[in-house]
Amino acid sequence: MDDRRPRRAGPPARRRRPGGDATEDGGRGVNGDDDRLARVALTWLAEPGTRSVHRLVDELGAAGALDLLLRGGAPDDRLRAAVAARCRDGDARAVAADALARAQRLGARLVTPGDGEWPATVEHLRRLALPGATRRVDVETAPPLCFWVRGGWPLGDALDRAVSVVGARAATPYGVHVATELGYGLADRDWTVVSGGAFGIDAAAHRGALNAGGLTVAVLACGIDRPYPMGNTALFDRIGETGLLVSEWLPGAEPLRPRFLIRNRVIAAATRGTVLVEASARSGATQTVNRALAAGRHAMVVPGPVTSAMSVGAHELLREHPSARLVTGVAHVLEEVGRIGADLAPPARAPQRPRDLLDDEATQVLESMPRRGAVGVDRLAARAGVDVRTALRKLSLLEELGLVRRRDDGYALATGPARAPARPR
Repeated sequence: MDDRRPRRAGPPARRRRPGGDATEDGGRGVNGDDDRLARVALTWLAEPGTRSVHRLVDELGAAGALDLLLRGGAPDDRLRAAVAARCRDGDARAVAADALARAQRLGARLVTPGDGEWPATVEHLRRLALPGATRRVDVETAPPLCFWVRGGWPLGDALDRAVSVVGARAATPYGVHVATELGYGLADRDWTVVSGGAFGIDAAAHRGALNAGGLTVAVLACGIDRPYPMGNTALFDRIGETGLLVSEWLPGAEPLRPRFLIRNRVIAAATRGTVLVEASARSGATQTVNRALAAGRHAMVVPGPVTSAMSVGAHELLREHPSARLVTGVAHVLEEVGRIGADLAPPARAPQRPRDLLDDEATQVLESMPRRGAVGVDRLAARAGVDVRTALRKLSLLEELGLVRRRDDGYALATGPARAPARPR
């Protein structure tokens, strides 16, 4: 079933939060300046996803948690050391205020959980637990405290019907083609395409969505004013104009390696499902799918050639996770993430041939025809093991389908192309 909906209208030039100032206010709104400033400061003091910080915010509020950390009251030694190191480099509240002012100059905004556009799906990260996790990036997977957003769409609305498409940076032409087709097809059916803006599969999915005139969101592992990689600057500019650029890190933040894995938990949790298109044996994209599985999202994998190193990780993920589904196109993806019983992918079928319309007796008569020359009806009926009347009736069908032709000396196989299928008798 086609899941097309009327194309979403473009975002208004000035969009307002419920009960708050316009988004051009540089980050003030329904939560109050203290809470918003504190969330920014906390994200600067400790990397996003830090569970101990998230628990403190739940217990004390963002402003109370910040006061506690700045007094040296962190609940564990590692966090206490991280806060102390940051504080030697600057005043947390001053850094946060500078970041809010910088965002205002960039035309960006801060979105926090109290805002109407906050994507509720990321709160599911509270329950995310990766089996056997030992690395910090696999353990510290708490929900974001805030998002920096560039673009006119409300963040929650943009992610309401969203699918993430991820994969290898060193993508093959096959992978780029598949990702582009997926991005175009999903956007054409009014689904938001989410990815990380990297070279290869990410960029192909974003471009596919943009070419369809649809909505795409790039979730960054750095500040929204310095998207990485720089080679995709033009792509990021297009996304910022028609879609959304999103980051947890303050403007100016560098794209450090661990931040990409921290970022991937948001891509996985904020969308209804994640599609993996090409991944090597050691690929960060497979970690996004693992996080999607842990968050209870649909995990989908596009198969590739068994001879391709860029598909090893994708195939291993299919082998290791029975709940991951193999998909080969937009129809399969929509069947996973769409409406139950409505967005079913049509079964794969070969083109119909005239022979597909034959019943057993007609098939037997056709197979009994001599490869060369003609044969009489009586002889043919005997060879086929049917009575003469049945043979005549089936020969009439075969002749109508262009499979046999009548001659003066009997019936012979047709040498030209068969005619279009007709209704069987």
